[in-house]
Amino acid sequence: MVFAAPGDALARAEALLAAGPPPLHASVAHQVIGIWQRDWGDLRIALHHLRRARDLAARADSAEREGDVLGTLGVALVHAGRTRQGLAAFERGVVRTTGHTRARVLFRRAYAWWVLGHHREALEDVRRAIPVLRQENDVIWTARALTLRATVHLALGAVDRADADFTAAEALWDTTGQEHDKADAVESRGLAAFRSGDIPAALRLLAEAEQRYARLGTPTFMLDIRRCEVLMAAGLAPEALAEADAAIAELDGIGGQSTRKAELLLTAARAARLAGDPHTATARAAVAVRLFAAQRRTWWETHARLVLIEARHAAGRASGRLVAEAAAVAEKLAASGAPAAPEAWLLAGRIALDLGRTADAERHLARAARSRRSGPPLARLTGWAAQALRARAAGSSRGVLEACRRGLDVLDDHRMTLGASELRARATAQGAELAALAQRASLEHGGPRRLLVWSERWRATALSAPPTRPPADPELLGDLTAFREIAARAEEARSEGRPVPALEREQRRLEREIRARTLHLRGDAPGGGDRFDAARLLARLGETRLVELAVVDGRVHVLLCGQGRVRRFTAGLLAEAEAEAEHVQAGLRRLAHPGAEARLPLVEAAGRRLEELLLGEAAGQLGSGPLVVVPPGRLHRVPWALLPSLRERVVSVSPSASSWLRARETEPPPDGGHVLVRGPGLASGGAEVPELAGHYSDPTVLDEEDARVPRVLRELDGAALAHIAAHGTFRNDSPLFSSLRMSDGPLIVHDFERLARSPYRLILSCCDTARFASVGADELLGLVTALLPLGTAGVVAASAPVNDAAVVPLMLALHKGLGAGLSLAEALRDARAALPDDAVHRATGWAFTAFGAA
Repeated sequence: MVFAAPGDALARAEALLAAGPPPLHASVAHQVIGIWQRDWGDLRIALHHLRRARDLAARADSAEREGDVLGTLGVALVHAGRTRQGLAAFERGVVRTTGHTRARVLFRRAYAWWVLGHHREALEDVRRAIPVLRQENDVIWTARALTLRATVHLALGAVDRADADFTAAEALWDTTGQEHDKADAVESRGLAAFRSGDIPAALRLLAEAEQRYARLGTPTFMLDIRRCEVLMAAGLAPEALAEADAAIAELDGIGGQSTRKAELLLTAARAARLAGDPHTATARAAVAVRLFAAQRRTWWETHARLVLIEARHAAGRASGRLVAEAAAVAEKLAASGAPAAPEAWLLAGRIALDLGRTADAERHLARAARSRRSGPPLARLTGWAAQALRARAAGSSRGVLEACRRGLDVLDDHRMTLGASELRARATAQGAELAALAQRASLEHGGPRRLLVWSERWRATALSAPPTRPPADPELLGDLTAFREIAARAEEARSEGRPVPALEREQRRLEREIRARTLHLRGDAPGGGDRFDAARLLARLGETRLVELAVVDGRVHVLLCGQGRVRRFTAGLLAEAEAEAEHVQAGLRRLAHPGAEARLPLVEAAGRRLEELLLGEAAGQLGSGPLVVVPPGRLHRVPWALLPSLRERVVSVSPSASSWLRARETEPPPDGGHVLVRGPGLASGGAEVPELAGHYSDPTVLDEEDARVPRVLRELDGAALAHIAAHGTFRNDSPLFSSLRMSDGPLIVHDFERLARSPYRLILSCCDTARFASVGADELLGLVTALLPLGTAGVVAASAPVNDAAVVPLMLALHKGLGAGLSLAEALRDARAALPDDAVHRATGWAFTAFGAA
């Protein structure tokens, strides 16, 4: 009963003891309390009750009862880090029992072997237990044994065998009322999905298991570990680190299992390393190594040592000793059949290369490269990274490019199984090293066109296909509606000076629910999207020039495309350009308010420095036609119209040359209308909207109270042009919750992703609507990038705060140009020229950018 209804079982055991039962019955009651405390409470209390249960069984002169308790006690001792005592208890338990009871003790010992990382011993014990349990028709324990065997198979990388056992176990669980075991089975299926590379299914199953555990009121430390593993594979390492640290604190608070603490520390160390925090990773991994060693868990200790070496290498340490340590870890992992062995060989080879020890590097990398042919996607990616490094060490640029191409193909196939645009974008981080190697090889041994191809190969790949649209999920729609209502109430309370902590907590809860549901979506787009074709780009450019900024080893390289060729120019350092762009943003923020005119020369001077850093000598080679700029993700906040050579010309920005081509070839909807939306609370009152209504025949105008999210989405779907005057809020912590404020609450990116077709042209006339978060390898998450794959060919939006009053004449002039048949970029150029020549209006014009090709 303790795994069917834990709380009820605990209460009944305590009630039984209060009644003064005979020793045999008291032994059972103490064992139940011990199990409960072992798995969900204080391990010291658990050991007290289990020892009492053992002594009472001996007093009752029941060898079978005593042996059964010794099996439970053995698990608790192992979890407490007292491995030798635990294994001794199992040995006594096996000796004192026969038949059915011995099979249960063997199962428990197999579980302890799994915890200790002794997988072959675990398989042997469970092999001996299963036939007896089946013969006794013990459905519950047979299902547990099958689940355990499947979990051990997963640890050894045998996914197919694990699937077969999980399927058999699930069929048995369906015939029982063992709710905790059923939740554990769902959790295990989530682990199996993850090991096979299906991240959305893994997240969905782990969320389902968490809900089941919550109904039982039991902690979920093993689930926390597994979910952190999935989050790391999905590129969400900072979240995994926060979750692991929170679980460690909770475990310490209840005096929980020492084994779980060590595993959580290892998880936190991995997450910190992936999050770019090698010092935290080193600290967590070092403690994990000590705990695993004290617990005699060699398999786990070896994995912790691998993370410790990775963290030290990431912190800049490289030595012959570190190479030897990484190689020794790789040998141990390979000997135990651990799937992480290729990672260790790759690490040893990488450190050896850093030291110039090419013979050692070749030996280690060759071992790592064997994984490129089979296994889950990320393991094959490791193999191709090793192969690329081998080719680079051998001086074969062709070999480097072939390995990088094959590895990124694997990543593309994996990425397109992810339905959520956020996961697709973050997953590209796994291929950052391959892409950088290919770019470096292209720069050293190829022409500008090859560098362009490889720059495109990993840029804005998340935009190569639309995200999977959420189904008509009533719970998701309900959460979105509730989120808007809570956000609107919180905004109203803040404006009145009332405290909003309860509303903010509920808003954060709903955000987690909405995000979780979208992350569970599985991708339905085949392959990795269209491959970039440089010849096709050059043919489509015509009189237009395209400037793609490629960053290799921190240096900006300008790839100027046009007139049938690609030319390369060297510009400045990316870090210096980023710093200058931040200075410009601060200047524009001040110029949005009257009285800051003295800062105008400083901002213009910063624009000149930015041009030198970003364009270099290419600035004088741009010609006079329209220009498309394709910057790296880290330069998304540059106001390109501020650069002196670009102020008087038609300029548009695109996340990639590929996305510009798609936008250029996107046809406007044949029967799309014009939609004008004015949200609440604007300083100007959205004054341009009533005037714009007279510019178009029969426009749809949604004014203040009519501007409610469901109605706005209906009208935007398939529109030819939409103009939204509404406060924009960018969420750097969660970019897909960036929003436009409507009368009933925020219109968020997740809402836009439910459109069948987003507006062909979209104008966003308020602050911060063109801000993005740079994630993954070179991806951007934000409102504009969410729209481009959904049918929007052009967007005008602001990357900085703007003066609401100064926006009105800019927008009126912009629409006048559109009415004359101009593109968004052409109309925006002319609209800037039509503004008054004062600091506020000039800064307002510079803050707006045209994206896409419409």
